[in-house]
Amino acid sequence: MAESDRAFLFELYASTRAAELALTPWTEEQKHQFVTMQFQAQTLGYRDAYPQADHEIIVAGGQPAGRLYLARETDRLHVLDITIAPEQRAAGIGSAVLGEILEEAAREGKPVTIYVESFNPSLRLFLRLGFQVITQDGFQLLLERRADPELTRGAISG
Repeated sequence: MAESDRAFLFELYASTRAAELALTPWTEEQKHQFVTMQFQAQTLGYRDAYPQADHEIIVAGGQPAGRLYLARETDRLHVLDITIAPEQRAAGIGSAVLGEILEEAAREGKPVTIYVESFNPSLRLFLRLGFQVITQDGFQLLLERRADPELTRGAISG
């Protein structure tokens, strides 16, 4: 990962924590230290748990627009993380990336899984694309989209 990629990925990660940190009484320095620690922990955690996973920067219009961490396992495609930059959201970028993943999964006859928090606005997108809740642990949901070529064509075109 290039240093410029790391800076983008850090800012992208920080954007995912901004709302919750706005509720804390911490100084900007404390918030920055916390986000730095959490970003490093997440990066190492993904690397250790899924060493073969792809870590990609999503590009739209020639500019970095998000990140995709995807583990291609023998029995499934597992989306570790897909995050679109706040200024790029609601432009169809996430749907397009997920559509490509669903097409790949359908070709390979594999389901796609992802963990999503129950309050995450992207949950609506996943449900619209045919994902179903498989398990729930508190606010953490494991979603799965079975490998069904007919469902995939309908989700992507609809």
